[in-house]
Amino acid sequence: MSWHLGRMCGFDLETTGPDPLTARIVTACIVQVGGNHPVQAANWLTDVDGEEIPDEAAAIHGVTTDRARTEGVDLRQAVDEILGALTQVITSGIPIVAMNARYDLTLLDREAERYGFTPLPAPLVIDPFVIDKHVDKYRRGSRKLTALCEHYRVPIGDAHTADADAIAACRVAWRQGTMHPPLAAMGLEQLHRAQVEWAAEQAASLQKYFRKKDPAAVVEGAWPLIPRQRGGAQ
Repeated sequence: MSWHLGRMCGFDLETTGPDPLTARIVTACIVQVGGNHPVQAANWLTDVDGEEIPDEAAAIHGVTTDRARTEGVDLRQAVDEILGALTQVITSGIPIVAMNARYDLTLLDREAERYGFTPLPAPLVIDPFVIDKHVDKYRRGSRKLTALCEHYRVPIGDAHTADADAIAACRVAWRQGTMHPPLAAMGLEQLHRAQVEWAAEQAASLQKYFRKKDPAAVVEGAWPLIPRQRGGAQ
């Protein structure tokens, strides 16, 4: 059976900021879909370990510092539960679908490190962002999830809530497999390895572009997560 017809696990975080090495988890969703089984979803809203949620982040995902402190569960507990749930998924051989996986998986890894938890086992990952940039290199315009949903004709529901975004990413991945037979023909491990190469090529290309203006520009090429020793978090 082709990967895009099997079970997938969407994973999405809404956070305090754009840097995965320092941002904290505000909300999280893990949702299993497809494979002729019912949808299984788990959601978390955390207390952000007492940190502030910047206004610009709250404007995107709608969770204020007050709400996180009033309604959120202990962030340490949430990270432990998220790691446990994803570990089960990974050991079951189900791929994790994450839009711009490098951000979400790196951020979760750094949260695990802060609390001294065992990191995730190596997952098989499907990243609609990396795949889209490979199969349609020269398309103009945004490649954010809402734009990909529009391009691949996928309904998104309430964008920038973790559960809607996680399900939408799975739907985009499914459409990518349907529209591009060479993708669908790959095994999961082959697809994962291909994305490692594609992400590195994409980063190198973007870095080359940025260096026309800033010779010191660096674009991270590691995928699906930035190794700890390169993140300066040791």
